[in-house]
Amino acid sequence: MASSSSSKHKKIGEEEEENDEEEEDTAEEYEVFDDFTIASSWERFISDTEASCRQWLADGSKNLVDKGAEALDRYKNLYRVKKELKYGGKAYSMEFNFVKPVTARASCWDDDLHNMQLSFGVDDFLVIAPLSANGVVLDDPESTKLLSSVAIALSNCGSNWPAFVPVHDPSRKAYIGIQNMGANFTRRFEADRIASQVPVRLMHLEGLYELFISKFVLSTTDFSTNYFKVQFAMRLTYETPPYDYDQEEILESEIEDSVETETSETTTSSRIKKQWDDGCPWTEWYSAEDPIQGFDLTAIWRSRTIEGSHEMAELENTSSFDAEHWLLTPIIYRDMVDDSISKFVGFASQIRLLISAFDTSFGAQFLEDFVAAENTGSDNSKSTANVPPPTVLDRVLKELFLDGTSSNANAQLENRNSRVIKGAPLQSLFAQFCLHALWFGNCSIRAIAVLWIDFVREIRWYWEESEPLPKVSSNGTIDLSCCILHQKLQMLAICIERKRSRENDQTFFDCEKEDGISSNKVKVHKDLLSGPPIDNIDSSLISEDSKRKMKLSNSSDQKKFDKTRRGSAGIVQSMMLLNSFEEMHAPYTQSAPLMTEDMHEERLHAAEALGNTMGFSGQLEKDILSSDMSAFKAANPNAVFEDFIRWHSPGDWETDDTDSSSVNKLNWPPKGRLSQRMSEHGNLWHKIWNESPALPISEQKPLLDPVREGEKVMHYLETLRPQQLLEQMICTAFRACAGILNQTSYGGFKLMKTKVDQLYVTLGSSLKFLQGKQHNDKDELVGDLKQLCTVFEHIEKLVILAASIYRKLADAPRLSEAIFTDYFSFYLPKMGTGLTSICYDKEFDTKQEVKIRERDAVAAMFPPPSVNQSWRKVLSMGNLLNGHEPTQREIIFSVNDTVSNSHYGNKISVNGDEEVETYHMYIRGTSNDLWAALSVTSWD
Repeated sequence: MASSSSSKHKKIGEEEEENDEEEEDTAEEYEVFDDFTIASSWERFISDTEASCRQWLADGSKNLVDKGAEALDRYKNLYRVKKELKYGGKAYSMEFNFVKPVTARASCWDDDLHNMQLSFGVDDFLVIAPLSANGVVLDDPESTKLLSSVAIALSNCGSNWPAFVPVHDPSRKAYIGIQNMGANFTRRFEADRIASQVPVRLMHLEGLYELFISKFVLSTTDFSTNYFKVQFAMRLTYETPPYDYDQEEILESEIEDSVETETSETTTSSRIKKQWDDGCPWTEWYSAEDPIQGFDLTAIWRSRTIEGSHEMAELENTSSFDAEHWLLTPIIYRDMVDDSISKFVGFASQIRLLISAFDTSFGAQFLEDFVAAENTGSDNSKSTANVPPPTVLDRVLKELFLDGTSSNANAQLENRNSRVIKGAPLQSLFAQFCLHALWFGNCSIRAIAVLWIDFVREIRWYWEESEPLPKVSSNGTIDLSCCILHQKLQMLAICIERKRSRENDQTFFDCEKEDGISSNKVKVHKDLLSGPPIDNIDSSLISEDSKRKMKLSNSSDQKKFDKTRRGSAGIVQSMMLLNSFEEMHAPYTQSAPLMTEDMHEERLHAAEALGNTMGFSGQLEKDILSSDMSAFKAANPNAVFEDFIRWHSPGDWETDDTDSSSVNKLNWPPKGRLSQRMSEHGNLWHKIWNESPALPISEQKPLLDPVREGEKVMHYLETLRPQQLLEQMICTAFRACAGILNQTSYGGFKLMKTKVDQLYVTLGSSLKFLQGKQHNDKDELVGDLKQLCTVFEHIEKLVILAASIYRKLADAPRLSEAIFTDYFSFYLPKMGTGLTSICYDKEFDTKQEVKIRERDAVAAMFPPPSVNQSWRKVLSMGNLLNGHEPTQREIIFSVNDTVSNSHYGNKISVNGDEEVETYHMYIRGTSNDLWAALSVTSWD
């Protein structure tokens, strides 16, 4: 019994285990349950398509954008998401293109429309295409099955997105498509292209109109006997003809042959310039490629109703001036848009080479080291060691030292902010040297060294021959806001001028002695030169400060000239000598010696080293004061120290007189005294007065020795270290090139003017630490300078572009400035300071509306074709603009039908008399290229 009971329990346990195993098997079978409604690959393809579409529908456009939908750069409001699908062993890409919700739908000619939107009149759309090299479906059954699959999937989702499949050869750009518009309507799409041999009938508007009508009429007889209300819109694009330089040369020769009897002036004035930028300030140094290669003019006829083919024939013969809108777009030269380095050749590119030469100059002691053939310098100097031949060098030196406009003649043309850059003025000799150096031997360090050595050698000749230095002002002042080199050349020019004056005076006296004039007469002549009517004193030696202090009197009752008085410039009003009651005479005094910036620094260092005694800072001030005292003694033989103080430093003479207006012997001398500092024991002024002899400035030693100072300048030029030269060349090159660009005429473009002003400020702040400083990090300095070149290049491009736009549209100033403003906004993101190219591939295609009054100025850019041009081109299309046919014509035909009155019948449930666009055709092309897209709405 026990055994049977145990066996029974064992059997029950086994059955329970078997039941558990069956339940697990059943669960596994449910987990791998096959849905036989998607058993085939086609059904699974539809299911995958449907799942993707449902997900996109559920997300909505806003969430899709937030999740990273691809923004199409060319279109402001169009985005794209993709999904890869597989069917029958092939891979397909399904793209959903959608727009973000907007308040108003774009017009039919909106530039922000995608080609599919414009062609078929849709908003959001799907495109499904194979992942292959050509991206089109070549097999008709495959394309039909793909389109049907997508249509089923969209129908299951309840979506009315149109779907397209690219078919045929890729060059045809052909599509088929379908759209479910609810329970009653379906739209079908078709597009194809004729790439050559377009039928003549389809080259004209009348033939295109009949092509559209043929899509819904039953026979061709209806064309002439029936009228259909067809909505028509057209957009024509014209491109300005290229400038034919060869043709202009032919025209010139014809003009010369036909006017043999006319004067040469007439023939010369009739010639046409060959370059677009002739007359622009940069053309002396390089010729820029025209940044405006042409213009695209778009003429738009908005939607209108056409009732017959004869209206199309009339419309083809109408003038483009009858279009409702004109839009103008410049065609920008690619190198102007490309922001990568070395694409654009101009001032910026050459300054960049100058900076490379500066990089090479570090550590070198003499420029001659770069000229020597056995130079063992850096590889960089060797790689760019090409130097132009001597003939080129001679030509450059001849142009540099050509005696032309002085450096101050065109100062008013420079920007008001130019002085913030410590360089040389544009028309100065050193600035012209820097500009020539930019283009001499590719601006290599060796070429610069060769040019500089010969440049200094030429300056040495001018100094030794006492010839005036060209392009350097010698007006007696030194501009301390300029670079040291320019100051040195100004000093040299002044020294040459004074040296010439001294040599001329010596020659005059030598000639008098040779003519037998007695020494007594010569002495009398010298005395006369020392008296009041002095005419032959070198005016550059006379102090302007002392003249401003004097109030001279030239009254007719002046006393007879005292021969013992020398060097008088005239009587000082209301001032008499204290001891003799004689009229005080103001002397001619020497000007303070001119100094360059480095000389001022040396003077300050000397003052710091010697200390500041009674307001003096070195021997120079003592010499100036001694000269003034000697001249005062010569002009006032009976003067005392107090008289000199009253004239030279009135603040150091203290008076107690309440009425100083009355001057007579009864109340003379006036009650007064020296100030405390002048009356102290051992006063230095009093000591100098006692030691100073009575000598007019004609007999004094000049405070500035022109020979000594001139030789100092030549020594500086001949021993200048390469790094110091290149530092000043960089600053001057930036200033000079900016000055040239500043002279460009571009109308009243406010943005351009502001940007040029900002450039000067940027250059000034960036370059002020370059000269005369110890540079610890050379690489960082060179990198900063090259970034500055990039900034300069952007402004240079904009200036050239502004000049080109202004020249072409000078008669339409509002339009030209509006186009430049559009481009400026487009280019602004590129204007960084980085050395690497910015990835920014978007093309400039902004259109600017042309006002009615501006159309004549725009039409002038389409000159009537010449006889030679006319026979080369057979005109096949209408709507000519000054004899030029459009480069592209776009037309939209459409027909709307009221549902309740249409051939669709009354079975369609709609609200009222709703209009449906039953036929829509978009046509784009020229006389030898035609692309057409048709959409047809039908009731299913």
